[in-house]
Amino acid sequence: MAAIKIEDYYAKSQLELLRQKVALADGLTIVFGTGASLAGDADMTVYVDVARWEIQKRMRSGEIGNWNDTNLDEDILRKYKRGFFLDWRAADRLKVDLFGEIDYYVDENVLENPKMVRWSDYCSGLEQMLRGPFRLVPYFDPGVWGGQWMKENLGLDSSVENFAWAFDGVAEENSLYLQFGNTRIETPAMNAVLKYPRELLGELVFSRFGAELPIRFDFLDTVGGQNLSLQVHPDKEYIKKQFGMDYTQEESYYLLDAKEDAVVYLGVKDGVESEELIAALEEAQTGAAELDATRYVNTFPAKKHDHFLIPSGTVHCSGADSMILEISLCAYIFTFKLWDWGRLGLDGKPRPVHIEHGEKVINWDRSEDWVAENLVNHFETLVETETHKKEKTGLYKTEQIRTERDWFTDFVDYDNTEKTVNMLNLVEGDKVVVESVDGAFEAFEVNYVETFVIPAQVERFRIRNVGESARVGVLRARVM
Repeated sequence: MAAIKIEDYYAKSQLELLRQKVALADGLTIVFGTGASLAGDADMTVYVDVARWEIQKRMRSGEIGNWNDTNLDEDILRKYKRGFFLDWRAADRLKVDLFGEIDYYVDENVLENPKMVRWSDYCSGLEQMLRGPFRLVPYFDPGVWGGQWMKENLGLDSSVENFAWAFDGVAEENSLYLQFGNTRIETPAMNAVLKYPRELLGELVFSRFGAELPIRFDFLDTVGGQNLSLQVHPDKEYIKKQFGMDYTQEESYYLLDAKEDAVVYLGVKDGVESEELIAALEEAQTGAAELDATRYVNTFPAKKHDHFLIPSGTVHCSGADSMILEISLCAYIFTFKLWDWGRLGLDGKPRPVHIEHGEKVINWDRSEDWVAENLVNHFETLVETETHKKEKTGLYKTEQIRTERDWFTDFVDYDNTEKTVNMLNLVEGDKVVVESVDGAFEAFEVNYVETFVIPAQVERFRIRNVGESARVGVLRARVM
């Protein structure tokens, strides 16, 4: 099936009438709105852009619905999914087509305060950013399971009841800041991916995934909160046949922090029959009985700096009292929820589950012994000196992301990025700087648990401990 485009949202006859009207117009003619470029060739093109998170906030407030619709009161999950899978992708396809036509770029994230720059200057800003390390603009959101760790450790709004998750390294969702003199503009991070994919991603990632940043870093906070939903991700065969995707979601949980009673649910227990578990899930969803998850799913104690690998097909979730850095090979959003502990969403409605999909992709061979041997703290020491230890921490052999952890006291040199995009997080220590070993970029400061990106065209860099911590830890992920 062909990918949806902006013109598919219009009635063809009406679009043709508009084109004729514009072609016959005398004098100054201004056409504005989503897809305005479809009305004809323009002498000047101004592109008005809004970050994805700002769109979501406007959807939640009831200010807007989906594009070209009046569904202001529809629930946010439906509006978000429609935007994520259809509207925003169609808009991105048109945006790419216009890259050679745009004259001015407008940041419209703040209502009644637009900011405009020349397109050539905007592109120059992206090019400069991609010569060295950079951060995406994070956002934090409450949720039904939400915890207190991020609020207490990251200086977030103390009046908010909880924060459940944060996107700190998700190109599809996050934005970027670009500074032009005294003016800062906010722009979707996907613009850098779409405009300069080879510089950012490298040939390996671009040839395999196209203009997508497939590595995803996000936070899941259940400290003082509740369990995440019990879930599973589809295998490659299923996602290809059912959804037309060329790769699937593969992930891991890295424990940034945990209380003594924290656990991770991972894999199906020995002796559990598929019919038995599915029947129990379906009964629980009716409200007739609670699911005894520990009867069917393995649990493993979770402590700070543990790393649990989650290849597709593995039933999993984090229990309460954990602060998770989730590292994923991101294939849009294909998470099949199996059980959500009988909770309602923040909107007071039952949270949806996807048992009909999930039962078809659960790998029943992920037993307790197999999981313990292959998916729990599968560490391998690669380098060890008095001042530096490098470890391979995952992911599982079928997963396409490799993760490594560096512990060091002074600095560590990364002499070979393998010309592929790297995503990193400071998992221990208060502050480091990322330095160029050949003067290619200015020193870049990173604080505790901040995620940062090293573009593929940066082949060498150094990370130096400049804070008060005697030793720091950096987790690094890249596609292999």
